[in-house]
Amino acid sequence: MKNFQYYNPVRIVFGEGQIEQLADLVPNDAKVLITYGGGSAERTGTLDEVRKALSASGNREVFEFGGIEPNPEFNTLLKAADMVNEHNIDFLLAVGGGSVIDGSKFVALVSSLTDQDGTVSREKAWDALTSYTRNINSAIDLGAVLTIPATGSEMNSGGVVNHSERQAKLPFGNSLAFPKFSILDPTKTLTLPERQVMNGVADAFVHVMEQYLTYPVNAKVQDAFAESLLKILIEEGAAVKADPENLETRKNIMWTATMALNGLIGTGVPQDWTTHMVGHELTSLHSIDHARTLTILLPSVLRELKDSKIDKLLQYARNVWAIDSNTDTKQDDDSIIETAIVKTENFFRSLGLPVSLADAELDESAIDPVIKQLEAHNMVKLGEHGNNDLEVSRRILERSLTSAA
Repeated sequence: MKNFQYYNPVRIVFGEGQIEQLADLVPNDAKVLITYGGGSAERTGTLDEVRKALSASGNREVFEFGGIEPNPEFNTLLKAADMVNEHNIDFLLAVGGGSVIDGSKFVALVSSLTDQDGTVSREKAWDALTSYTRNINSAIDLGAVLTIPATGSEMNSGGVVNHSERQAKLPFGNSLAFPKFSILDPTKTLTLPERQVMNGVADAFVHVMEQYLTYPVNAKVQDAFAESLLKILIEEGAAVKADPENLETRKNIMWTATMALNGLIGTGVPQDWTTHMVGHELTSLHSIDHARTLTILLPSVLRELKDSKIDKLLQYARNVWAIDSNTDTKQDDDSIIETAIVKTENFFRSLGLPVSLADAELDESAIDPVIKQLEAHNMVKLGEHGNNDLEVSRRILERSLTSAA
């Protein structure tokens, strides 16, 4: 196991009816900006619950900013940041899924990057994003009310922002972006369309894989925890498909998605993230749901990088899919690994998710633009070893044209 420091200050408030806790969690004299997405929070009554809780006590001024996209847009977020400065907002409350929380984190970080006229500098904010927001040393306080379990953004300090005009979808991170608290009410997931639920299960699954399926460093706690999360997602993914109204299933999915990317299973271990970085370019270029780019790419990443991941692939096959062999020949190892990858593909299929570019109605003409975008965004040394160059990314995409299973 590698040396590590682990820090996570996020207070989690989990369970039914916990939105009312906002009355105590948000400072009484705060100027609050509620951020949300396309209107589902309004239609389902979640925003009304939030408003009621904030007005229950204290002397808060409350403003609202809606319309944050499923892949939060840079220019939209800067409009929210301008609103922060216009009204002297000192607390952001994100109500929604990972995109709303990601976008709100970015707003919290860049609101102080203003021009002389008091508006947020587009140039400074872009420079901050392309440098991963590492150099920002102040941020507005943030809380979250999670409605879509998937990204884990409710309990980490990172996010992703899309800039359609530049055809860029870029990650960022800063410890100042940890939410002060996140409310996780699993009843809020009961109103979600099936597509979003299945996307969330897959997103969480691949988050675990990016931190787990690399090479062994004798991190027994992290490995066992990661394997448990994967098995829970396999089991509960099937369960929620069969019985969408089961609240106990929703609880387990929500908490598993949070634990998948709160930093715990990633401490002291190598991490990959190739699937995510290539997937971001597919989303940027073709507007494919983020989780669906991951299910398209992950099987091909595992096949292409099999030799460097062989030990963990065999461990994954054995401990997650219960595949084993009595012999140790290389051919048997190859067979075991391929069986595990096929089972992974079939799991994604069972959730109604694509496992190839063809499933997303893309062909080989989609590959060159993705490679050009990876080069433009300096994504040329990906993976746990830092040696997944553009040729490796090209081969992954070529493998992804059609399913091998």
